[in-house]
Amino acid sequence: MNSENKTLVKKLLVLVLPMALQNLMASLVSASDALMLGFLNQSSLSAVSLAGQVQFVLSLFLGAFTIGESVLAAQYWGKGEKHRLEEILGIVLRFSILVSFLFTMAALCAPDLLMRIFTNDEELIRLGASYLRITSFSYFFMGISQIYLCIMKNTGRALLSTLYSSSSVILNIIINAILIFGLLGFPKLGIAGAAIATSISRGVELALILFENVRQKEIRIRMKHILRPPSWLQKDYIHYTWPSLANQVIWGCGFTMTSVIMGHLGTDAVAANSIAQIAKNLAACLCLGIGTGAGIIIGNELGQGNLAQAKKTGNKLCIISLITGASSCVILFACIPVIQGFAGTLSPQAQDYLRFMLFVCSYYLIGKSFSATVIGGIFSAGGDTRFGLICDTINMWAIIVPVGCIAAFVLHLPVPVVYFLLNLDEFTKMPLEIWYYRKYRWVKNITK
Repeated sequence: MNSENKTLVKKLLVLVLPMALQNLMASLVSASDALMLGFLNQSSLSAVSLAGQVQFVLSLFLGAFTIGESVLAAQYWGKGEKHRLEEILGIVLRFSILVSFLFTMAALCAPDLLMRIFTNDEELIRLGASYLRITSFSYFFMGISQIYLCIMKNTGRALLSTLYSSSSVILNIIINAILIFGLLGFPKLGIAGAAIATSISRGVELALILFENVRQKEIRIRMKHILRPPSWLQKDYIHYTWPSLANQVIWGCGFTMTSVIMGHLGTDAVAANSIAQIAKNLAACLCLGIGTGAGIIIGNELGQGNLAQAKKTGNKLCIISLITGASSCVILFACIPVIQGFAGTLSPQAQDYLRFMLFVCSYYLIGKSFSATVIGGIFSAGGDTRFGLICDTINMWAIIVPVGCIAAFVLHLPVPVVYFLLNLDEFTKMPLEIWYYRKYRWVKNITK
């Protein structure tokens, strides 16, 4: 390995490892909920899994906001114009606070209606609604903390952001165990305990963020930037964010539709899909970290005007993403017996479904890693956020969702076949990703 490649790998590891750890810790929240509630009964596990789709949809909005945030923050940081970061932070918080407030109100006031989107099972609706009602305020906390954590990652504080978010995750797991099972003299609350733990941990995370905001002298949350941001910068942010937002929502709603389809195929399918999704998220942490790190590295290069180097670096990052995806695939495949052991309370039918679903999730990671790096990282770093919108709209709504619905509700194919078809999305769009990447339209400096 030559010195240039060593430098790239070192730079990538410095960024990726904290982010991967942060993704891992966040995924462990869902994993701990599933593991602990699974010891109670299959219905509790299934209900919380479906209710979690509301937070997933919110995370799509927040993810889009942070993509636009990272596009501008990475390039202005690379350019050395640090004062712009406060203005960008204020603009993003303006949108994030509004959206997270709406989600909070929906979960608080109409949880039953939200649950009926995902299932027609009355028991699951009742259990899921009680969970949503309690966790509703955690959505508002997320709307602030996730935006600030993104700024920290783009300004050389990725390790510290990981420390803050990881602390809240560890707290969540501890309180989960205490309240779900009634340890240390506390009452046994089951699903309600998991919901309370989530709300408390998100509140603590926000408190840590506000502490960091006060401690940090350079980049702070300032009300003037939230209320009266520079109009030209807000226009730039909207320009680069709206395609990502549309992309996230369109892809996310398509992905949520897969949960809706599985939710109407019986509690065994829901329970197995819940465990498989958690395993997939845990295994994908490094893949997503590579994508985020790639975006920051490419964005810094472009912001400095090093266009030729950015192009060269992008090619290397694509290869790294495929290697990472293949490695994650092998690891998850090897862990299938272990995961099934932890899911021992599932019915025999659900266990059979789970075994096949985990196999599908293994190969899925290869396509996911490449897509996260190319569309989510490299293209976004250059301000090219429209391709992902077009690609995912066609892929999810013209191919995956219609095929899944026909397979499940018209042809009445077996659950494993339906699941297989619903998880082809990352591979059906890969040829388009490669074709568009080679046009190098993303190689541009967008700063002013």
